[in-house]
Amino acid sequence: MAAATSSERVGGSVENLTEISEIQTALVKLSKEEQSVTDEIDMLLDHHGHLEAKMNSLHRMGPNLQHVSLDAKKLSGMIGCTSELAENVSSKVRQLDLAKSRVQSAIQRVNDILDLKFCTDGVQTALQSEDYEKAAGHIHRYLTLDEKVLKQALPDAREGSSIDASLKVLHEGEQNLKALVRKKLDQAISSSDRPSVERFFKIFPLLNLHEEGLTKFSTYLQAQIVSNAREHLEIASSVDSSDRRAGVLYADALTNLFEDVGKIIEVHQPLVETYYGPGKLLTLIESLQKECDKQAQKIINKFVEQREFSRKSQQVQQSFNRTTYKSSNVHDKLDPRDLDVLLAECTLLNARTELYLRFIRRRVTSDIEVCDEDGPVKEERLSCLERMLRDCTLSRRMQEIIGSYIVMEEYFMRETVMKAVNMDIIEPGTHTSSMVDDIFFILKKCTRRAVSSGSVDCACAMLNHTSTLLESDYRDVLYGKLRAGFPSGSFDVGQAYSMLQQGRLPTSTSDTNAAKLEFLTTLNNVEVSIEYTQTLKKSLVDECASLVNQNGGMSKDKLDMCLNELTTHTHKFKDVLEYGLSQLNTSAIKPRIKPMVDVFLSTSHNISEEEFSNYEANDPFVQDFIMNLEQLLNEFKDLLTSSNYDALVSLLTNEVTVQLEKAVLKSVFNRLGGLQFDKELRSLVGYLTSVTQWTIRDKFARLTQMATILNLDRVTEILDYWGSNSGPLTWRLTPAEVRQVLSLRLDFRSEDIKRLKL
Repeated sequence: MAAATSSERVGGSVENLTEISEIQTALVKLSKEEQSVTDEIDMLLDHHGHLEAKMNSLHRMGPNLQHVSLDAKKLSGMIGCTSELAENVSSKVRQLDLAKSRVQSAIQRVNDILDLKFCTDGVQTALQSEDYEKAAGHIHRYLTLDEKVLKQALPDAREGSSIDASLKVLHEGEQNLKALVRKKLDQAISSSDRPSVERFFKIFPLLNLHEEGLTKFSTYLQAQIVSNAREHLEIASSVDSSDRRAGVLYADALTNLFEDVGKIIEVHQPLVETYYGPGKLLTLIESLQKECDKQAQKIINKFVEQREFSRKSQQVQQSFNRTTYKSSNVHDKLDPRDLDVLLAECTLLNARTELYLRFIRRRVTSDIEVCDEDGPVKEERLSCLERMLRDCTLSRRMQEIIGSYIVMEEYFMRETVMKAVNMDIIEPGTHTSSMVDDIFFILKKCTRRAVSSGSVDCACAMLNHTSTLLESDYRDVLYGKLRAGFPSGSFDVGQAYSMLQQGRLPTSTSDTNAAKLEFLTTLNNVEVSIEYTQTLKKSLVDECASLVNQNGGMSKDKLDMCLNELTTHTHKFKDVLEYGLSQLNTSAIKPRIKPMVDVFLSTSHNISEEEFSNYEANDPFVQDFIMNLEQLLNEFKDLLTSSNYDALVSLLTNEVTVQLEKAVLKSVFNRLGGLQFDKELRSLVGYLTSVTQWTIRDKFARLTQMATILNLDRVTEILDYWGSNSGPLTWRLTPAEVRQVLSLRLDFRSEDIKRLKL
């Protein structure tokens, strides 16, 4: 309360202040107000010159502003006069425009009356002279006139006037000409008189009979299609089976049918566009397609009958339906060789059909695009086209053929692959057996044949079947041969080849040579299969790119998904390869490496100067060790592919480093012994580097660091190498392992080793 009272008193009159604190507070406040006023005065004084200049400028502008005001008033008056004048002129212009439009309307009605008289006289004269084109032209002009307007043109026009008489004559002429043109066109179609057909066909649009003209003209064109198709089918049926084209006769007949329809469209499309206008081609093609469907149906039915397509398809389906489906045990199945030519003709039939349908789609779409129609109408026409192509009998029939083809192609591929597996042989001097090339040739043939059909769904189906066969059947065959393992014992390559050439399969322990050769060949088969799978995918990518382009970019994602499935099989083959190499390592590498490394334990590395010099001339370990390794590797070098051989060397190197590291940790060294070990290690690394294209030095990193430690002059020298920042090495050994290796040196004291701070 005291503080509040004091504050109120400070804000009051200065004369009433009695307390020192209040006086001081008031002084501070007055000082701040004085400083603020002073600053404001200084600022105003600083702007004084500028304000004076502005005021002088305003004084000078005063007279000019008076002139501007006068000019503005004059301009406003001029604008008002101009606006009034423009309003008067525009009203006169509107009156003139109305008068002009009425004059033009009157002139147009006079011209219409004159045209009516001219058409009346012209129609009668043209019909008498049988000049039907001229008569149709007069009728066409008459049809563009409005009868109601003509009757209102003359105020005194009454029933029975000249206008009514002219209209009556033209009505009769129109009906007579329509009947006459219909009759003449029907006669020309019956007699196949092409010039007359085209002559009267051109007259129909002049009489506003567009649809009727196209319908009658399509009847004439359909007759041509029927005649040509019958001829092509007779030729196909009469060709001898020994003819070189015997396997594609019905594909040729269907192709000829499509070419005939295409030529008809090529020849008559300009005629339709010229006389009937754009957008009418779809009507004509719908009629032609109906006849094309009928004739194509006959050809396909003949194909199914002559090629026994239904019987073979049913026989294949029964083979798939057997619960105990085994290619080697079923003897009553269809021979896949009987399907090869048939399958090729099926894809050719569909490819030609797809080509024909793309031609029709392209022609009609271009014709529709030319039309000056709004969006919905154009979209409806395009939808009608797609429905026609999708639902026509030809498309449905070929879908049935392709459906059966996919089943038969899968059967052909599976049976042929299993046959290649059963007939597998190993030729001397080759890394792989015969089945690898045979199988991938079959897969490439079948998938490319499916892609060549022009059907995206067919291509995807066969790509999926190919993926399934690689993943299950073929992979299981390879895995089964590797699962038995690599037999132990000596290996006589010549005897193995001789046994396999005689047709003897490795079935007992006495057949170890043949079993070893088959195991190594299977390893090569797996490695080459990885490469072949990648090559197969690459070739199919190019094939499918063409298929996607043909279909306007549609279904690209579907094809890419199916192609990517092939990539996953390379990883599965790699798993099989790693399994086989591990089997080979377990059976052939590990048991032979350990005895070789055990010699290291029997070789002293606590040696004198004399022994060190003697070791340099007669090495007791590494020379024999390298010779034994070379002998071991030579057994496989000529029998494995370069990639598999490098993988084997890598596995051998791993085993050597593991066993040698154990042997080192069981030995003792002095300074010269450590130097001798370093020389032995360098010789071993140099040899293994020379026999492989892969990098193997990294595998010897731990042993190399052990050699470095064993070559130290004193214990504390390890600190020059140790450490992530200052040391030159990236250590693979733990501190405990470093101390363990240091303890192998007989001349290093354990106390010094324990004092190390690592």
